[in-house]
Amino acid sequence: MIQRIQSLYLLLAAGAGAASLSFDLWKAKLSNGTQTAVNASSNYLLFVLYVIIILLALGCIILFKKRKLQFRLTIFNILFAFAALGYQYYVVQQTANKLVASGVAISSASYQFASFLPILLIVLLFLAARGIYKDEKLIKSLDRLR
Repeated sequence: MIQRIQSLYLLLAAGAGAASLSFDLWKAKLSNGTQTAVNASSNYLLFVLYVIIILLALGCIILFKKRKLQFRLTIFNILFAFAALGYQYYVVQQTANKLVASGVAISSASYQFASFLPILLIVLLFLAARGIYKDEKLIKSLDRLR
């Protein structure tokens, strides 16, 4: 199960999803001296997206005998990761716009390290899908030889 490289990629992807879920994505210092932060656990839809990504990645590890289903679920997981990345950007922009609209000036704002983890998540899921596809191709070629 974990001997295959794609299982390791899926495990790392689940870890990256969990890290994105638990750390701050964006921080801003306001002109009045307070700080505000955006994290995935403070937004319900973003939280659900990351939980789905983590559960799908862990579920795909268990499905190592059903490579076709594992491949399809990994592709769906990549789509969920793209959706999470886009929605994460949208949430940060909306938060910044709400702060500016309320009359609070933002003195400094920056994306945190966890905001770039969805990109790593997409790469890891792509590598896992490629490994699953290669395994399926190898098994098909061996079946032709029999």
